[in-house]
Amino acid sequence: MLINIDPILSPEILHTLRSMGHGDKLILSDSNFPAYSMNSRVHRLDGVDAARAAKAILSIFPLDSFIESPIQRMEIDGKPNQLNDVHKELIDTTKKVSGDHWKIGSIERNNFYKETKNAYAIITTNETRPFGCFIFTKGTSTKRY
Repeated sequence: MLINIDPILSPEILHTLRSMGHGDKLILSDSNFPAYSMNSRVHRLDGVDAARAAKAILSIFPLDSFIESPIQRMEIDGKPNQLNDVHKELIDTTKKVSGDHWKIGSIERNNFYKETKNAYAIITTNETRPFGCFIFTKGTSTKRY
């Protein structure tokens, strides 16, 4: 048993998050995303939606402060500026867990797919709402031990 680690994060997911370096990208995908055909390192996080998964991940995952948007959301086709409910929930979750100073950008769906092929890993959730996919870029921890 460990303390202060969200119990939905499996040992495999924790290992992957710890193995990532500064600038590596993590994909958080919805249940419709073709994760297994996009990347060889895929973890399933069944039973949770995107916001719940983000809450757990962001509790231990430092975001990259050297880039403008360390989180990018998949744009809605034909409506790049529109935010759906899953986007709004992830923005709120980011503010609550990581602070309100992070800019969340957007990326067109086909470009999102291209980025996924070069990402370090994918965590796929049971998020069923469309366009519930995000890219998190890892930063460095500012905490000193």
